[in-house]
Amino acid sequence: MTTILSSQFSLVNTWINELRNTEIQKDRLRFRRNMERIGEIAAFEISKGLDFHNTQITTPLDVIQVKELSIQPVIVTILRAGVPLFQGLLNYFDGADCGFVAAYRKHDANDYFSIQQDYLTCPNVDGRPLIVADPMLATGASLIEALKDLLQHGTPSQLHIVAAIASEQGINALKNAYPNANIWVGAVDECLTSKGYITPGLGDAGDLSFGEKLQR
Repeated sequence: MTTILSSQFSLVNTWINELRNTEIQKDRLRFRRNMERIGEIAAFEISKGLDFHNTQITTPLDVIQVKELSIQPVIVTILRAGVPLFQGLLNYFDGADCGFVAAYRKHDANDYFSIQQDYLTCPNVDGRPLIVADPMLATGASLIEALKDLLQHGTPSQLHIVAAIASEQGINALKNAYPNANIWVGAVDECLTSKGYITPGLGDAGDLSFGEKLQR
């Protein structure tokens, strides 16, 4: 299932517009905060489909029966671009366990690229909701590669992918690889460039959040 968070017009549209706007992008704090906000909205929507159980709490005046989240999710992000989106998810799932993946595109002299994954750490996800934050779902190649390794840490009860912007090609690639995944995106763009970048997109989410990286 794919859910486009901006399809029902809301503040999400404003945040995505600001993420794309080259003038507003100059404010890194605002860029990161807008990524966080999209993560927060995604977390709220994801929570509606998780399992809850009955429990009892004591208020200053009475004892009442309430619903409580049964199992805390595991939230994973692809470094470094995914950190603000990940933080938004963690703001709401503040009891979650976390994992991290270091992966990047490695381009050759002809500008073809392969996925280089240098590091992955993740707790056991067996029987738990797994939420993976990757702000730009372009070709889907790096995310699919990361998921292969993440799923060596157990079989999650649910798999959720959260992105700020995705391409149609990336969504289709992810669906083909993981048909049971729930995909949550801020907006979907139709095209990829010849180098595999989303257009109109928003540029490099990592650079816009944290400054330009050294070229490999």
